[in-house]
Amino acid sequence: MAMNASDIERLIKEALPDAQVEIRDLAGDGDHYAANVVSTSFKGKSRVQQHQMIYAALKGRMGGELHALALQTSAPED
Repeated sequence: MAMNASDIERLIKEALPDAQVEIRDLAGDGDHYAANVVSTSFKGKSRVQQHQMIYAALKGRMGGELHALALQTSAPED
């Protein structure tokens, strides 16, 4: 079963409450999304660590309910 964009956004915001999250459905099939996430939690973290934080927020749904998620993450500009 596919996930919808609002569920992805909700899970990310539960883990990173200050996050600004933008989700796009890339294929219109509910399986392929792109996410742009900006959070102060990312400050001082490598890109890999930032992505790991998002995967953790999705609570094991990557590769199952959520087939593909292209991530762009960053800390807010000072």
